[in-house]
Amino acid sequence: MKHFLAVYMATPNSMAKWREQPESVQAEKQVAGVKAWQAWVEQHKAHIVDMGAPLGKTKTVSRAGIADIRNAMSAYTVVKAESHEAAARLFENHPHFTIFPGELVEIMECLPLPG
Repeated sequence: MKHFLAVYMATPNSMAKWREQPESVQAEKQVAGVKAWQAWVEQHKAHIVDMGAPLGKTKTVSRAGIADIRNAMSAYTVVKAESHEAAARLFENHPHFTIFPGELVEIMECLPLPG
């Protein structure tokens, strides 16, 4: 089976909308989201290679030096599947964007190193 990196995306705009909700609504959605995420993990555990983790602040490094930047990446997971399509289907209706403020999940194949 091939391995695929899934990157959970949440723009600053989607996060701002989340924070606009009353704290009680956020708390309810947090509890529901965690339960749904755990159910997703249980349902797909045979495909999960690395549960991953939330991602923190970002720095970029280039010839110009080191700088703080913002991007939409909020977490990652590594899964295994027979195809790119099969890997993508694992994330249909995922709690990241059905309950939490995330907008989408990007899935890319982890390719073997050449040579």
